[in-house]
Order: sequence, then structure tokens, then C-alpha cells
Amino acid sequence: MTHKLNPYLTFGGDAREAMEFYESVFGGSLTLQSFKEAGIAQTPDQEHLIMHAELITNNGMTIMGSDDPELISSPASVAVSGDDKDALSAYWDKLNVNATIIAPFETAPWGDTFGMLTDQFGTRWMVNVVLPKD
Repeated sequence: MTHKLNPYLTFGGDAREAMEFYESVFGGSLTLQSFKEAGIAQTPDQEHLIMHAELITNNGMTIMGSDDPELISSPASVAVSGDDKDALSAYWDKLNVNATIIAPFETAPWGDTFGMLTDQFGTRWMVNVVLPKD
């Protein structure tokens, strides 16, 4: 049986905007369900918040998320890696919009191309291009 680990990101009220942004970065198909649509909004100001979001990309990645109005900050980090430097560089460039760079996207001490940033929604991303080993 195959297993798959998917990040589930939590946001403090901007899950819709964040997940739509990730759809613009990674492509794929995004589904959103609000607390109102799920029938579980406890107050009128919760109706528009996202109860569950799921982005499934064409290359097999899945990112899920939701709003938590009590959230102060998201401690999550998401790592994206592979050997397609063009695709991963494009993800880095798109995630970089209004982001805070923690480590620039460049050759790392272990020889791969690596960068780390916190995006405009508070999620930390690590992008690693695995270089062929001799």
C-alpha cells in the first residue's frame, strides 16, 4: 500500500487567499468549503472562513488547509524538493512575492540549490533542487 504525507496548513482568516495563491504557484485544482457551506459556522463572522481547502497539483502534490480564527501564527514549514531545477526555481520565484527571505536560493553547503522563505501568509517554505551525485 502506498502512503502519502500531505501538509495541512492553518491560517488565521486568510486561508482562501493563501490557497488561491498556492494554486497560482503550483497549478492544479483547488476545492474550498466554507464553515457556512459545511453548516458549522458558530457565528456570522465565521461563515466566510474556510473549513477545508485542498489543492491537488498536476504533478502529484497535495496541500490542504483551513482557517482557525484563534490562530496567532502558523509554526508549519513545507519542504518542496526534486531534480527539476526549472520547475522548482519557478516555484521559488512565485512564492517569493511579498515574502521574507530566510536563506537565499543558492548553492547550499551540501551541494544542492536551496532556499528558505516565509511567504506573505506566514508559511515557511524550503525549496531544494537535488543535484545529480557523481
